[in-house]
Amino acid sequence: MRTTPDNAVHPHPADPAPYIAEHSAAFLAALRDWLRIPSVSANPDHAPDVRRSAEWLAAALTDTGFPVAEVWETEGGGPAVFAEWPSGEADAPTVLVYGHHDVQPAAREDGWATDPFEPVEQDGRLRARGAADDKGQVFLHTLGLRAHLAATGRTAPAVNLKLLVEGEEESGSPHFGPLIRKHADRLACDTVIVSDTGMWAEDTPTVCTGMRGLVDGQIDLYGPDQDIHSGSFGGAVPNPATEAARLVAALHDEDRRVSIPGFYDGVVELTDRERALLAELPFDEAGWLRTAKSHAALGEHGHTTLERIWARPTAEVNGIHAGYGGPGGKTIVPSTAEIKFSFRLVAGQDTARVRQLVTDWVAARLPDGIRHEIRFWGDGTRPCLTPLDHPALRSLVRAMGRAFGQEIRYTREGGSGPAADLQDVLGVPVLFLGISVPSDGWHSVDEKVDLDLLFKGVETAAHLWTELAADWAAEPWPSSR
Repeated sequence: MRTTPDNAVHPHPADPAPYIAEHSAAFLAALRDWLRIPSVSANPDHAPDVRRSAEWLAAALTDTGFPVAEVWETEGGGPAVFAEWPSGEADAPTVLVYGHHDVQPAAREDGWATDPFEPVEQDGRLRARGAADDKGQVFLHTLGLRAHLAATGRTAPAVNLKLLVEGEEESGSPHFGPLIRKHADRLACDTVIVSDTGMWAEDTPTVCTGMRGLVDGQIDLYGPDQDIHSGSFGGAVPNPATEAARLVAALHDEDRRVSIPGFYDGVVELTDRERALLAELPFDEAGWLRTAKSHAALGEHGHTTLERIWARPTAEVNGIHAGYGGPGGKTIVPSTAEIKFSFRLVAGQDTARVRQLVTDWVAARLPDGIRHEIRFWGDGTRPCLTPLDHPALRSLVRAMGRAFGQEIRYTREGGSGPAADLQDVLGVPVLFLGISVPSDGWHSVDEKVDLDLLFKGVETAAHLWTELAADWAAEPWPSSR
C-alpha cells in the first residue's frame, strides 16, 4: 500500500550515508564471519554452532557499544541473545528489535553453486545461508546504530534500544513464548521492530504491517476394527474414507468461504482505503502463478488474490490419507482415514476459539460408528496487525523513505511467525523493517542479499531512532508500560 509522507517537521541530523560508506567494508567482513557459522537449529548436530553463533553476536554487540549483551538460555533449545543500550533520557521511548540467528539447513549437494557457509560476493549480492534470513537483516542494526550516533553526535541512541535475537525461529520457535514471558520485565518496551521480513521488490520499497496467525493439526477417523470386504459390508457400515471426503467437501461453501459456524466472528475487515492501496501495488498475477507452479487463482469470492493471501482467513487441507494405495484394486472398506489441516487467521480471530470451533464442527458432522480424534500441533500462532495510522508506523515509513529516497508502500505477509508472541506478551504494537526481496531465495539454494538494499536498511535504521524519538516527544503513543 502507498502512503503519503508525514508532513511533520523534524530536526534532521547530519546524513549518516558517509559514515556507512566509510565503514561498509568492515561491516561486510564481520557479517561474512558470522555467516560462516552453520547455526542450523533443526539439526541437533549443529547445536554447538547455534551456541557459537549466539556468543559471536553477543561479542559483536558489545563491540558495537551495547553496555549489556547477554546469551539467554532456553529450555533445551538454542540460546537467544539480548542486548540493551539506554538512551540516558528519562522521556525517551523504548524500542525492542527482534530477529533470529539460526538458519535453515543447507549443503552443497542440495544444488548450491558454492559452499552455503562460505560467503561469496558476486554482482552486488552476498550469497550464503542466512545472508537474508536473517543474519544480514539483524546485523544491519549494528552499523545503523553506529551511523546514527555519528550523524547525531550522541553517545547513546535517541531511544532506549533493546535487541532480542532468537536461536530457534527456523525450528518453529518452540521455546520462544516461555522465554519472553520469563523475561517480560527486561523486554518491556513501547514498540517492537521485527527485522525478519521482506519488501515487495527492489524498485518498490514497502513496509509490512501484519502477519496472519496459524492453527493446524490432524483428524483421525476410525470405523471398522480392520479393513473389511466392500462386497459383504460396503454400503451398510460407515466408511472412514467417505466421511473424510464429506468433511473436506463441507469445509467451504460455494463462495469458497469457510463453512465452520462462527469462524468469521470478529474478523477485522479491510477498509476501503486499505483495499484501494493494495490494488495499487504492481502485482503480476500471471507471474505469481508461475512462482506458485499453479495454473489458476482461486479463493474466497469478492476478494483479490493479494487480499486472500494477506488479509483473509483460510482453511487448507494439507493431506488426506485412507485405504489402499497400491497398484491395482483392493475392494475394501478401510478401517481408518486421516486429514491434515491448517487454518490461517487474521486480526480479530483467537487461536483457542478457532480450535474449539473446529473441534465442535468435526464432532457434529460425523455419523454414529465413526470414532475420531482431533489433534492440534500446539496452541497455534496469533495474528498481528499494526494500524496504518499508528504514530510509530509513520516514523518507520518516514525513516525508510529518507533512506530509499522514494515513496514507501505497505504490504502484509500471509505466513505466521513469533511476532504475535511479542505483541501479546509485551502488549505493544509490532512493526516490520525488512529489506529482503523475493528473489533472495529464503530457505532455498543460493540464498543471497542485495548489498545495495542491505545498506539502504542500514541507513533506515540510522534514521529510525531519531524519527521515533521525535514523534514520541511530540505525542507519546499508548503504551502498556
